[in-house]
Amino acid sequence: MRKKKLSTGFSKIDELCINTIRFLSIDAIEKANSGHPGMVMGAAPMAYTLWTGFLKHNPANPGWFDRDRFILSAGHGSMLLYSLLHLTGYGVSLDQIKQFRQWGSITPGHPERGIVPGVEVTTGPLGQGFANGVGMAIAEAYLASRYNRPGFKIIDHYTYAIVSDGDLMEGVTSEAASLAGHLGLGKLIYLYDDNRISLASSTDITFTENRKKRFEAYGWHTQTVKDGNDTGAMKAAIRAAKNEKDRPSILLIRTHIGYGAPKKQDTFEAHGAPLGKEETAMAKKRLNWPVEPDFYIPEQALGHFRKAQASGKKAEADWESKFRAYAKSFPGLAEELLLLKDGGLPEGWDKNIPVYPADAKGMATRVVSGKVLNALAPALPHLIGGSCDLNPSTHTALKDMGDFGNPKNIHEDRQGSVGTSWSFNGRNIHFGVREHAMGAMLNGMAAHRGVLPFGSTFLIFSDYMRPAIRLAALMGLKVIYVFTHDSISVGEDGPTHQPVEQLTSLRAIPDLIIIRPGDANETAAAWRVAVETKDRPVALILTRQNVPTFDRLKTAGADGLKKGAYILSDPENGRPDILIIASGSEVSLAMDAGQKLEREHGIKVRIVSMPSWELFEEQSPGYKDSVLPHEITARLTIEAGSTHGWLRYAGEKGGSIGIDKFGASAPGGIVMREYGFTVDNVCTQAIGILRRTQQS
Repeated sequence: MRKKKLSTGFSKIDELCINTIRFLSIDAIEKANSGHPGMVMGAAPMAYTLWTGFLKHNPANPGWFDRDRFILSAGHGSMLLYSLLHLTGYGVSLDQIKQFRQWGSITPGHPERGIVPGVEVTTGPLGQGFANGVGMAIAEAYLASRYNRPGFKIIDHYTYAIVSDGDLMEGVTSEAASLAGHLGLGKLIYLYDDNRISLASSTDITFTENRKKRFEAYGWHTQTVKDGNDTGAMKAAIRAAKNEKDRPSILLIRTHIGYGAPKKQDTFEAHGAPLGKEETAMAKKRLNWPVEPDFYIPEQALGHFRKAQASGKKAEADWESKFRAYAKSFPGLAEELLLLKDGGLPEGWDKNIPVYPADAKGMATRVVSGKVLNALAPALPHLIGGSCDLNPSTHTALKDMGDFGNPKNIHEDRQGSVGTSWSFNGRNIHFGVREHAMGAMLNGMAAHRGVLPFGSTFLIFSDYMRPAIRLAALMGLKVIYVFTHDSISVGEDGPTHQPVEQLTSLRAIPDLIIIRPGDANETAAAWRVAVETKDRPVALILTRQNVPTFDRLKTAGADGLKKGAYILSDPENGRPDILIIASGSEVSLAMDAGQKLEREHGIKVRIVSMPSWELFEEQSPGYKDSVLPHEITARLTIEAGSTHGWLRYAGEKGGSIGIDKFGASAPGGIVMREYGFTVDNVCTQAIGILRRTQQS
């Protein structure tokens, strides 16, 4: 392939610093014999331009609240970010750079939040970082609207990202870009590494749409930089983007993957594998870099990068001074912000959580959830979220809290098009029918800090959110999911809308807490746990149909939910003959069956409500054995979902009533009956289990 002449659109110090990024990264990749060199070689100039000319950050304090956020959405180019972190003075040593992708290092193959200082979000699955950035910009806009006052821009920062061809191909990006453009998030600026090469080929065979017009259609401000080495042009484009207040911006920067590598530049061979010793040496020679030693960092370049330490220290000190003056003028707001940004909760936040009396008719737990959510909202000013166009069904609208993005005024531009200026002080986010992006945006909001994000859809559509939920758990982000319509009781909508395997699938995600409350008071307790939980996402699984509210004077209080499982009802006298364990709407079925077994068959039954496996497994062995005594082997579990995993609680001699096939379209009560969720079937199964255990 004929190579284009190398462009030289930068000064001597720029060139020295950019090549320092390139070859520090390439040497790490070569040493690891693993990694993605191509993007680093091509995108180094844009990263350098952003980090040394515009990014507001303090390497000595990566968590400074009013810093700009930077996301490397194309996480496979992680060495680009690690080099920047080391060179600007973050806690990423040269030894750690040399341990790239090795066991125990803080420089893993893709950027990981909480592992690497300065990494805002865990990226790797393409498109996630793009959508995370939209969530961060939402958080910044909300907090600025709530806390800023005339003369005091306490919240005033940008969200930047470097995104790739692969990011733009992913569907989650389309969802997030559409909403970002609709909302007019003017402090969102993305640099698109337009190298037109993916891992397997040129994008000519997969990705030929006009990206500029596509983003213009989304409502973004777009600019094209024809030469990815022209730092002057990139500076001008970033300045123009910062001056655009009412639209997010994307800079389409034409780069060359593997820039400088004689044989591999502009080929997919530069994407996902080390260049190799020979090609690396030739690239160094071609870009006037010493072949030896490896990991060479010129003192002049390091000094230039380390200016970030002094400028960052000054920027944070200036902000601290401004904040002290702000605190004198607005002490209440300042105190609130300091509390919430560090994950605290206001005193008395839970005093209005309702308590529900016994009620045989009861309520759907989704309805109760909505009531509890609205009882909490006034006391939790950082609680913000919404649903995927499902508020009437999921009951997640915050009453009298306004809409995020509610238009302040509507105007007509010179071409006659209607434009809108937006207000960002509302707490109801209308995500639209965009589950995948909602999940990723919630992650960005939580990673930003200062807000407590929640998002809602039907449980069946949690499948669309699974990648983002998994990443929330991996990052330890405090996100609350409200999943309603939790079983085949959905009824007439049929198997496409009836979750069967979703609970099991979600339970397989490490560090995700699942709570499926069984009545109104358990639902209230579930919200308390969700709000109090730190550094983990929580999913509430709620019914569409009514479920009875238990008489808590005759049964255990709902606070047992905090421990994941508890004894809801026990025989009045003597040891239980059998344990019936259930979650959610099936707890009332277990109660009814238990009463019949005792009344008609003289069988002593313990009813255990188990809303959360995860919380239960965190309890002491003594507590777990007190709820599920190991000597009682007659056990029956009931849940309107897959039976997979219930063996651990049913035991080898017990049994499970569940659903291991798809649902059917019919009224919900009929479907439940036909699938065996009846008192008579529970009693029959329980008696059979008891007989088998007594005979063995």
